[in-house]
Amino acid sequence: MSRFRFCPQCGTPLASQDREGVPRMVCGMNCGYVFWNNPTPVVAAVVQHGDDLILARNVAWPGKFFALVTGFLEASDPSPEEAVVREVEEELGLKGRTPTFIGHYRFERMNQIIIAYHVIAEGEIHLGAELAEYIRVPPAQATYWPAATGLALRDWLRGQGHDPQEIQLPGRR
Repeated sequence: MSRFRFCPQCGTPLASQDREGVPRMVCGMNCGYVFWNNPTPVVAAVVQHGDDLILARNVAWPGKFFALVTGFLEASDPSPEEAVVREVEEELGLKGRTPTFIGHYRFERMNQIIIAYHVIAEGEIHLGAELAEYIRVPPAQATYWPAATGLALRDWLRGQGHDPQEIQLPGRR
């Protein structure tokens, strides 16, 4: 449930307690601390560069899995739209414009909420330190994976009149 074992306010061990019908970790000394375990907001970009989509592979990922450009929505970001443009620039070196909202998606494994946008990008690609490589994919040939950012890609492709096929992620059936 929680990686936290001690109250960050007073140091007392946390204990499980029912709050609004959900087990939560709360301070055993009743100092008022409750670990709500809210999801972390993440922005994701379906990056269109010319006629192609750009999918990227993170340096930490094993194998050859390519996905959308993503990044945390930071407290200093004025809006999710500006955050997604910032991420496209940081990770691909491209100037993003006209972010268009696709949807929001739960990514339960990482306790994240993905806020996805279509971003038209211009310039020459220069990979940031987090990315190992990228591929160009014509939208008509794009496939999607059955998880948060993959579902955002699927929804955008369908909105463009395509019928993308689902791929299976390693270790899933």
